[in-house]
Amino acid sequence: MASLIRLLGLARELWPYYLGIALAALATAGTALLTPFIIKAATDEIVAQTRGGGGGVGVLVSFAVALLVAELVATVVSNVGGYLGDVMAVRLRAILSSRYYAQLLSLPQRYFDGQLTGTVINRLTRSISETTQFFQMFSNNFLPLLLTVFAVLVVTAAYSPWLTLLLLVIYPVFTWLTALTSKRWQPLERRKNEQFDIAGGRFAEAIAQIRVVKSFTAEARELAVFNDRYARTVAITHGQSRFWHLMDVARRGALALVFFGVYAIIFTSTASGAFTLGAMVLLVQLVAMAKQPVTMMSFLVDSSQRAIAGSRSYLEALDELPESRAALGADAALSFTRPTDAAAPTPAVPPPWPAVPDAPAVEFDHVSFSYDGSAEVLRDVSFTIAPGERVAFVGESGGGKTTLVNLLLGLYRPDAGAIRVRGVDVGDLPLERLRAEIGVVFQDAALFSGSVRENIAYGRPGATASEIEQAARRANAHEFVARLADGYDAEIGERGIKLSGGQKQRIAVARAMLKDAPILVLDEATSALDSKAERLVQAGLEQLMADRTTLIIAHRLSTISTVDRIVTLRDGRVDEVGTPEELARTGGIYAELLALQASASKADRRRLQAYDITG
Repeated sequence: MASLIRLLGLARELWPYYLGIALAALATAGTALLTPFIIKAATDEIVAQTRGGGGGVGVLVSFAVALLVAELVATVVSNVGGYLGDVMAVRLRAILSSRYYAQLLSLPQRYFDGQLTGTVINRLTRSISETTQFFQMFSNNFLPLLLTVFAVLVVTAAYSPWLTLLLLVIYPVFTWLTALTSKRWQPLERRKNEQFDIAGGRFAEAIAQIRVVKSFTAEARELAVFNDRYARTVAITHGQSRFWHLMDVARRGALALVFFGVYAIIFTSTASGAFTLGAMVLLVQLVAMAKQPVTMMSFLVDSSQRAIAGSRSYLEALDELPESRAALGADAALSFTRPTDAAAPTPAVPPPWPAVPDAPAVEFDHVSFSYDGSAEVLRDVSFTIAPGERVAFVGESGGGKTTLVNLLLGLYRPDAGAIRVRGVDVGDLPLERLRAEIGVVFQDAALFSGSVRENIAYGRPGATASEIEQAARRANAHEFVARLADGYDAEIGERGIKLSGGQKQRIAVARAMLKDAPILVLDEATSALDSKAERLVQAGLEQLMADRTTLIIAHRLSTISTVDRIVTLRDGRVDEVGTPEELARTGGIYAELLALQASASKADRRRLQAYDITG
């Protein structure tokens, strides 16, 4: 229950709703209590009139009118509370979802390395929906009943302390039996949720790569893996549900015994003259009102157990430590009041870069790094890159080329050594400021669903239409964009699936151009393209690299030959640094690549591919 209370605390701004729901519940409980008292008075009046006394028909009609008014007031008040509960639940879901998303955006890359995307998404939908549904049900239905029960206990105490004592016994007995149930039920529910999350993760992964699944005719295999996870949840549910319902029989049986004692006291006391007939009717109704929330408690406990399990999964993600100097923290989550059509806020102009005269554009100073804390990917790597220089990185696959980029972008922290950008240690910079200095064009052009315009302007949401078009022209993208049915407003589908590989890469180049960062990283953007597309993208890259410091993860020797210097990596260490002409004569990795390219043997071609080089 502490986890549910903590979730409410995360949305403290909803306190007016919490207060309004509480007040509405009090009013609902008060109006609900009026009806039994009116019926008691009417019953006594009818008994009196049958004995020749009473106030006549007018009095009885006034009781009927009072019942009508009480019912109408109760209807209005309960619906006001229901409205507040509905809005509170939706706003709570919005706030918790935003906090979860903000937390994920602030987490370090290492967290996502160990998570399936679909699992992360499934946790959001399952945990938050189960939790908010419980709060909505509790506020709309159960809270008013609990307050009514409290009032019932006060009233019954005036008639018979024994009645109140028996009614009080219900709740600790039910709570104790529920605690016994929860101790075994919760671990089983956690195991089920793990299977649901894994199944959801695999589902999302397969759908996102449906072309790969179909091309390898893996549909049946994927379905079997998915079904196996759900089969495990069914197996767990057999034992879990059997235990739950056996305990529910015990709970309800205990309640039945208590209510047997309650009704026995009421009936015998009325027969002995201790209670009037009207008092008996009042007490029977009050006991029924006290019984109603108890009979609902099985459903409430079931919902609360799921909500507690879901809230724990949610809070586990929320308790992960964000990356240091994150551009966005979980406290940046939004509060929601009303929808808006306003565009996303334009990023603030970054502060001036700390002036370090004559500093290299990029410097790696004795950097070592490992992903898992054991096997080092980089070992004592040192090199400098001058402003405006183009430097290519060459080495075998897995030799640390991409890791250099990951460290430069601050996706990971080096285990030893320092990385400096324009003379400033990246560990001393806010990540938002560091990444504003670096533009990236990846080998796999990562585009988003939406329009061409939105994708080009991803790094500068406030860019004008003319700036977007100019970037597209420089990237050789304008011509094909103009031929699209809706031009720059054309929807490109998830991950740009409606575009060809060359078109996607040119959009990615235009995006980097519009960002206009002084340092450029190219995870060779032409290696997977045909010759025509490569020429168009390469022309755009030449425009992009002009007057910029450029780091190139090289995949084509034609690209390597045009750089100012080459850094070769062997077993995670810097092997050689020099111009293409110098390294062609040293007998090192670059010279070996040139020889392999000139060779026609299949063995040499396979050796060339080990360097991720396509010639």
